[in-house]
Amino acid sequence: MREVERRASAYGMPPIRWPEPWPGNTLFAMRAATFAKQTGRAVSFALAGFRQAFAAGRDLSEPDNVLLAAAACELHPRAIATGAASDGVKRALREATEGAGDGGVRGVPTVVVDGEAFWGDDRLEEAVEAALSRA
Repeated sequence: MREVERRASAYGMPPIRWPEPWPGNTLFAMRAATFAKQTGRAVSFALAGFRQAFAAGRDLSEPDNVLLAAAACELHPRAIATGAASDGVKRALREATEGAGDGGVRGVPTVVVDGEAFWGDDRLEEAVEAALSRA
């Protein structure tokens, strides 16, 4: 955690506020993110969620904090709750999780370049170099 804080500071980012508890059970948040992806709002929802978690220090295992992120990217809280509970979203998340594991993802952040997985914030520069060299 301290290394992440150091690197964030080196990138000029504001201080990280770790949610309590960290890490938490974010299953609802992941289902909500899967629903957001299906509606074309994956990036805006992810950014709003990460702001809630690491700028505001809010625990994304609490559904109300996930719904705040949804509202911030113009997704109605009721739509998120209904979508996250749907069998289609649950199935899509399971498939995505299994596919990530099959693709070499073992943790976050992981960037995959031409089938090679780069795991960890400290390997992001390597992933960029690999992507540029293979472009």
